[in-house]
Amino acid sequence: MPELPEVEITARLLSAALEGAVVDSARAPGLATMQTFKPPLDALAGATLTGVGRRGKMLLVGFAGGGLVTDEDPEGRATLLLHLMSAGRLQLFEKRATMKDRTARIVIRLTGGADGFDGERELRLKEFGTRQSAWGRLLRRADLEADERLRTLGPEAWPDPPDLSILPPRRTLRGALRDQRVVAGIGRRWADEVLWEARIAPLRRAGDLDDDERAALREAIRVRLDEAIVGYADTLKLPLKDKMPVPERVHGHAGEPCPRCGDTILAVHYESDEMAYCPTCQTGGKPYKDRRFSRLLKD
Repeated sequence: MPELPEVEITARLLSAALEGAVVDSARAPGLATMQTFKPPLDALAGATLTGVGRRGKMLLVGFAGGGLVTDEDPEGRATLLLHLMSAGRLQLFEKRATMKDRTARIVIRLTGGADGFDGERELRLKEFGTRQSAWGRLLRRADLEADERLRTLGPEAWPDPPDLSILPPRRTLRGALRDQRVVAGIGRRWADEVLWEARIAPLRRAGDLDDDERAALREAIRVRLDEAIVGYADTLKLPLKDKMPVPERVHGHAGEPCPRCGDTILAVHYESDEMAYCPTCQTGGKPYKDRRFSRLLKD
């Protein structure tokens, strides 16, 4: 799932390339993708792309003019709010999507841009797999901040992580960090990474941390997200790959040596999730039970 670092890098690269581009047409082949209908997506025709930004794990693509202009809004400013969910990607292509492309959910055809490209390109929200969970909302400027998806977000995890005394005391740390209403931008992958960096067990209760541990966890968020964004943003170029080479050290590395202590990284498997951790660095040498294997043993 794209999280804060991947979404931030995507926003930077697309904004640098497309600011000032003019929309030729916009359509949504994914029937369930658009969650708003006023203004309609095709009102983007003739509008100028004003930039690409990020809030939490969501992308904000700004537009002005074209079919968005009304008597009430003579500037015609609107934002396409996009959530990539688990399998979505926002990518730029120099070739048009064909009718056979079953991954295309939103297609915006553009001309020009800040990078001097003078041909026609497509900004395309793609989603892999059969589930259509990625979504978009086209919101006028007056409606953007009032949108429930943005209004309920917690403080941004980066570049200045919040005081972690805000974490719900009865929640596990991994669960609290992943809750976008508490801290915006961190998902399962980067929760594992920052907890490993801070040497804190992922299933500890947030209320059990002392001041020093909260400070260490806050610093770990800053350090690891800085490493992923600042360290990689300048080395990546368009077109972006489906999976960016961001520096994961524990998540997805179960069975491999811990890069810090050399012990074997372990994982707990849930229905659609995998929590990775180092037993030596984080849990005092005591592994968590993995329900997947415990169930197999009982059978």
